[in-house]
Amino acid sequence: MFLFSSHVFQLVTTKDYRRYLLIQRGWIIALIMFMSVFEIAFCQNQTPEPESTQVLQLHYQDRYVVMENRFLQLTLSNPEGFVTGIQYNGIDNVLAYYTNKEYDRGYWDVVWNFPGKKAKKTKGTLDRIEATKMEVITQNDEKIELSFSRTWNTSSTTAVPVNIDKRFVMLRNSSGFYSYAIFERLQGWPAVELDNMRLVFKLNKKKFHYMAISDDRQRSMPVPDDRVPPRGQPLAYPEAVQLLDPIEPEFKGEVDDKYEYSMESKDIKVHGWISTNDSVGFWQITPSNEFRSAGPLKQFLGSHVGPTNLAVFHSTHYVGADLIMSFKNGEAWKKVFGPVFIYLNSFPKGVDPLLLWHEAKNQTKIEEDKWPYNFTASDDFPASDQRGSISGRLLVRDRFISSEDIPANGSYVGLAAPGDVGSWQRECKGYQFWSKADENGSFSINNVRSGRYNLYAFAPGFIGDYHNDTIFDISPGSKISLGDLVYEPPRDGSTLWEIGVPDRSAAEFHIPDPNPSFVNKLYLNHSDKFRQYGLWERYSELYPDEDMVYNVDVDDYSKNWFFMQVTRKEANGGYKGTTWQIRFQFDDKMKNVTGNFKLRIALATSNVAELQVRVNDLSADPPLFRTEQIGRDNTIARHGIHGLYWLYSVNVPAASLHVGNNTIYLTQALATSPFQGLMYDYIRLEYPDSINYITRS
Repeated sequence: MFLFSSHVFQLVTTKDYRRYLLIQRGWIIALIMFMSVFEIAFCQNQTPEPESTQVLQLHYQDRYVVMENRFLQLTLSNPEGFVTGIQYNGIDNVLAYYTNKEYDRGYWDVVWNFPGKKAKKTKGTLDRIEATKMEVITQNDEKIELSFSRTWNTSSTTAVPVNIDKRFVMLRNSSGFYSYAIFERLQGWPAVELDNMRLVFKLNKKKFHYMAISDDRQRSMPVPDDRVPPRGQPLAYPEAVQLLDPIEPEFKGEVDDKYEYSMESKDIKVHGWISTNDSVGFWQITPSNEFRSAGPLKQFLGSHVGPTNLAVFHSTHYVGADLIMSFKNGEAWKKVFGPVFIYLNSFPKGVDPLLLWHEAKNQTKIEEDKWPYNFTASDDFPASDQRGSISGRLLVRDRFISSEDIPANGSYVGLAAPGDVGSWQRECKGYQFWSKADENGSFSINNVRSGRYNLYAFAPGFIGDYHNDTIFDISPGSKISLGDLVYEPPRDGSTLWEIGVPDRSAAEFHIPDPNPSFVNKLYLNHSDKFRQYGLWERYSELYPDEDMVYNVDVDDYSKNWFFMQVTRKEANGGYKGTTWQIRFQFDDKMKNVTGNFKLRIALATSNVAELQVRVNDLSADPPLFRTEQIGRDNTIARHGIHGLYWLYSVNVPAASLHVGNNTIYLTQALATSPFQGLMYDYIRLEYPDSINYITRS
């Protein structure tokens, strides 16, 4: 091993010099930096230890059980299975040990209720899954696996009717531990609804102050005390708090809200916290999202003020009641959530502790390469040789764009339970497996559990969903090659005009600057401007007298189309709906056109809203089209940019349009709250198919 001198080592790992390296971008300098960081990691994992600490050990201490290797010591309550302590790198407990509530440090939980028993405004019953039996599943020189289980008593009327087995695994040469859980219902058990399933860690607030969830979303964070009055002032809802007198003055005036740090499932690979004084990192690594609900775009919470670190496997956030996991009376079910890896790392003093994030990302790649893990003892988690694969190529056929089929570059292709078009958005009981197609549209979905699936896909740049309703039976070792598949997105005629980009998000539209009194500094000059608090109030400030009017001939949707259609607050404290106008012109060539134009409206989200469409007559009753009430995504309040995807196709009779100026009115009619409204993904007006030969300027 080539070792650098200590002064070079210190130089390349300080903040100022790392910033200099980024400016210089020299490959030789970058190589030196890489080798130095590699040396740190190598030394951390190769330093000789006394023989007694190199062997996995299992201890029993009163009502606790302790797993220990040469890196850390993990303490769990026996038989409940709560994580009460994690000792690492000289820190006696990285968890919130200063609370007497041992069940509130590290735990699995589920939010549930019996159908019809939940009050309108409550969230169901929170169960921290207190196990009643501890069992050593495996104990040898390489691995310890413990089970903490609870069996449902069929005579119980107050416990969730699910058997739950929580597993914790420690490997000999691993700087962390793994956890997964097996949920099972047997035939004949009563109906139940499951809202939320999580693995929670609450860290030592005296140690961990720096949070990292992505390369461009990381910062020093306030402490929970800052959120409590009089230091903090709750805003429009309890999760959003303005910090009036925080312990650290740098946070004064900012808004803290856990939903500002939500992430899409496809991006939740590693997130966590750094204790900068101790140069210690605590990370949750998720090598696969096969066990999460609702596909790659579903948004989940991760890390936020606490310091809290979450693995959320199922939740209704950004979807609503459509994603409640509902079981009928007698319905059997089994699902494995996880494993996830809780990883701890450290650097010597003098090394920039923020580099721990990059080392954690490297460990994430290692964990992904090891997936599916082969060390779990449960037969319910199959290894790679017990799984199958499916591959093919997805093409898009839209003859109004290209005379040839177009490779679906960047499309997401996935296997999920058999269903209807787009049903994967609401599917939560089974497993989903997704892959991103390459520039040729080729995809390969590997390590698929045995089962029956449909194939689903969506392609950026095109509206709608691909659905192959063939039942694909995946069995151990199966390799299915589908060849070329063709998706024909909805299309009747060529485009008269379009607004936005069909990508299931409203991010391309105009997102205003926040009220300077209510900001999160992380998102100033950031691509995720939509994560700021109170942007729904900016609509009335920008359009104080009249609602938005968009002229397709002159306006730019990135500047002139507000990214959400929300309600307007009235002087009496109530709210009223809003009506937006899309104005466009027809020339003389259109005066004899017959048939129907087609208006395509793709929504990125909806929250207790009703969309009404009228053409050239705002007073028309009934409107040309209405959705009825749709959606409970709550995306507006939770600083999101999309929720569930909705696609509507509206016939617009040619007789309702005329030469000269035309106006389409889009009304969001329901208005009892500031958080009701819509976000549009994309809008397009198509010519009738019968006039596609007309040349247009």
